[in-house]
Amino acid sequence: MRRLSWRFFAATLVFLTLSRLGLALWLWARVQPAGGLWPVLLGGWRIDLSLLAMVVALPALLSPWLGHLAWPTRITAWWYRIWWLAFVLLEVSTPQFIREYDTRPNRLYVEYLDSPREVSAMLWHGYKGVLLAALVGLVLLGWAGFRWLRTDRPDPRMRMWLRPLATAAAFVVLFLAARGTLEHRPLNASMVAFSNDSMVNALPLNSLYSVINAIRGMQDERSAAAVYGAMPEARMQHIVRETAGFDGPMLDPAHPSLHRQYATRASARPLNLVIIVEESLGAQFIGTLGGQKLSPQFDALAQQGWLLARTYATGTRSVRGLEAITTGFLPTPAEAVLKLPRSQHGFFTLAGLLGQFGYHSRFIYGGEAHFDNMKSFFLGNGFDEVIDQPKFATKPGFVGSWGASDEDMFNELHHRLMQDDGTPDFTLAFSVSNHTPWEYPAGRIQASAPAASVQNTVRYADWSLGRFFERARQSPYWDHTVFLVVADHDARVFGASLVPVNHFHIPALILGAGVPVQRDEHIVSQIDLAPTLLSLIGISSAQPMLGADLTVRYPGRAIMQYGDHFGYLQHDQLLVLLPHQPPRQFHYQVETRTLTPAAVDPALAEKALAHALWPSWAYFHQRYTLPPAELQHAASQTLATEPPAGAAALAGH
Repeated sequence: MRRLSWRFFAATLVFLTLSRLGLALWLWARVQPAGGLWPVLLGGWRIDLSLLAMVVALPALLSPWLGHLAWPTRITAWWYRIWWLAFVLLEVSTPQFIREYDTRPNRLYVEYLDSPREVSAMLWHGYKGVLLAALVGLVLLGWAGFRWLRTDRPDPRMRMWLRPLATAAAFVVLFLAARGTLEHRPLNASMVAFSNDSMVNALPLNSLYSVINAIRGMQDERSAAAVYGAMPEARMQHIVRETAGFDGPMLDPAHPSLHRQYATRASARPLNLVIIVEESLGAQFIGTLGGQKLSPQFDALAQQGWLLARTYATGTRSVRGLEAITTGFLPTPAEAVLKLPRSQHGFFTLAGLLGQFGYHSRFIYGGEAHFDNMKSFFLGNGFDEVIDQPKFATKPGFVGSWGASDEDMFNELHHRLMQDDGTPDFTLAFSVSNHTPWEYPAGRIQASAPAASVQNTVRYADWSLGRFFERARQSPYWDHTVFLVVADHDARVFGASLVPVNHFHIPALILGAGVPVQRDEHIVSQIDLAPTLLSLIGISSAQPMLGADLTVRYPGRAIMQYGDHFGYLQHDQLLVLLPHQPPRQFHYQVETRTLTPAAVDPALAEKALAHALWPSWAYFHQRYTLPPAELQHAASQTLATEPPAGAAALAGH
């Protein structure tokens, strides 16, 4: 068993390395400008070692005790032979899959297994030569593996006192290899991403790892229709488009939410955009929003910009908030799109759209950007660079469990903004300090007891925010930058309500170049922020977001996903969709933050269901995408010559 484990491990590692090297050289025209060969090979070895450690773990740990017996040796040999064939099959399939889909085998590889007759006919009629070459390669490599992984020689018997020591040593080595890193979080595909070319980011993976990862991701692809019930597609599209204010024929029938948005503000030069996402900063901590008086800096800033005083998050996780803020996508009972397989490339983001207008986009994060697959999603969908703590140009002064402190993140943000070279920039900056275990640098705030508390990290986050804006106002980038400060979600969302609306209430403040100063009490969702920002920075475009441009109209609704409960708040009425149950409706009293049962309004229930089903439909059918460049150009030309019909002037907004 020990010899078999070493043979399998070494042979597979060499095979995967040679396969990866061949793919990189074949695709060198894309690999070289993305960073060259070493990121592909080094990342690949990390992925290979991790997966191989998991495959050999059980035989390796049992071999000191059973390796001298014949029957465990035979079982182990067949175990490794099956895995060897899986590795070989996937790697042999990879070149043609890349030619067809511009990525390694993924969920499509699995989905095709549902249609074996159609797929086999397609391969036979269209790819006979490729199929024959792949079959020959599979047979030869499979035969070599079977010969190499023989079953006829058990290991020498190990002395009894050595067995526990060998097992313990093997466990430590295999655990570290499988985890792939000594950092805060274990290895994942996002950790080895290094380029904004998603195909190049797939090369460090091996294809078996890619397929396994896709299968795991598919388990998170829950359909809203399976949870809340179905609705005719035509009716769903009509309700969603009508609620979003889309009049007239569809711009593209295949993408029903695609529409033209006219910017209500013109600028002599494209304005920069900075979105600052504050970790877990619910309205309960913001004095000017009726919460605890822990935020004097934010409260002061609220007097200098457009305070959206009744903004509601779409969920209770950072990925859900980032989903809404950066893509404008509605929430679903599935995982947020940052973590789902079908959205890792070609999914609409604000960065992708602004890239069509010459913007450079970056994501700045004080922690490790592979957390929650942020790095992979952002690089695959329009962001030009991801700058997490290891890539900070400014040395952090305090690094806690989740990464560099908020002031260090803001130092990096300021440093990057000061490097303005005239190219318009979009920067997404995400803080980490306001998170358990409540760590922050000493000497910054007047802390209450106990020192490690959410109240103190909120005070520290607020101090850091105020300090950044003090510098920003004195900096050359201030006059041509629009800033949004918004929370991803509240801290510890809980309550006896089916949807605790008060814990979805978050701060949102827009300020900077020419932004009107006002306190706005209209109901706003996180999905409304991106369309509004496009208008404020002067970008007229074609885009698929269903959120409202708040410089034009107020939708009077907010959408909240709380576990399997979908909440649709329209004015003071909350409609809650429950799994496999009739909907429930409540009257929400904002002053007392209480919910009172009310009779279900069938029209509101239908509207809520349509909005719960639509994002699942758009995700599964991949209809939430960036418009083609030629369509975007045509839309921009049209918008440049049309008056902003119905657009509100900012001055009196």
